[in-house]
Amino acid sequence: MVSLVSVFATAILPIVAVGGVGYLLGRVRDIETDALNTVVVYVLAPALVFHSLATTTLAQSTLARITVAILVFHVLAIALAEAAGRLFGASETALAALTLVIAFPNTGNYGVPVSSFAFGDTGRATAVVYLSVQAALIYTVGVFLASRGSAESRFAGVRQVFRVPLVYAVAAALLARALGVVPPVDSTAMSTLQLVGDSAIPVMLLLLGIQLARTNVASTLSSVSGVVGLKMVVAPVIAVAVALLVGFSDPAVARTFVLESAMPSAVTPLILVGEFAEGEVAGVPVTEFVSTAIFATTVVSVLTLTVLIAVLESGVVL
Repeated sequence: MVSLVSVFATAILPIVAVGGVGYLLGRVRDIETDALNTVVVYVLAPALVFHSLATTTLAQSTLARITVAILVFHVLAIALAEAAGRLFGASETALAALTLVIAFPNTGNYGVPVSSFAFGDTGRATAVVYLSVQAALIYTVGVFLASRGSAESRFAGVRQVFRVPLVYAVAAALLARALGVVPPVDSTAMSTLQLVGDSAIPVMLLLLGIQLARTNVASTLSSVSGVVGLKMVVAPVIAVAVALLVGFSDPAVARTFVLESAMPSAVTPLILVGEFAEGEVAGVPVTEFVSTAIFATTVVSVLTLTVLIAVLESGVVL
């Protein structure tokens, strides 16, 4: 078995360190994150996605397999959350919260850096594909789940997918590859895109730390224990099954897919429930429940991801 200490030091510690700086900054200063979020969403992340997809050495068949695996994983994760929620008689609001925090991992400001540190260029390329596909899913399927009972909110929210620059960055990169007009990797244009895209990773981690610093978990922590178990233990098992079913030819791609699926809950569901959902979950407002689930799964992930990376690197599973 690969050394857990080595895995933590090389793949997790850099993430914890930068995110920790953001957390401390969020605790001692009143940081306005809206401007940083805008920069990430409209400039840094699209540059990262375009450059990674345009220059990736992953074959088209591999990209297709990754996409299929992501779709299958999300369907199964949503089904798991629905089944668990209905088993315990959860309300529609609770079901919305459960499905969002369990089915959508933090593939962006957490997943891309971890995958990059863990599995190198292949890990980063695979993580960017995962991020791109999920970006479309979360603003379509995610909005549908968050706005149960309100068709008007659903259609208004789904339209947001066409306002997400990531979608256009993906389309532009794939079109450039298909037409054979991608500039040389060492050209000024691509070097500039890489410079801008690379800056997305530390900024994403700082934002994650700042967002976690604002989460009040004291009164809600006990109510999310079941969610943490499903998200951080059961979901990775589902991801392994999906990876084996799809049959990736490159072990690094398969392992990154599993790692991305095992990430803690994404931050975007908090925005969705705040915009489209109303009511309480386990006696607390739905937004407070979701924010606590995000915080708890992120903290627990330091241990679970360290163990998972060690297992994946050992080749025992994939």
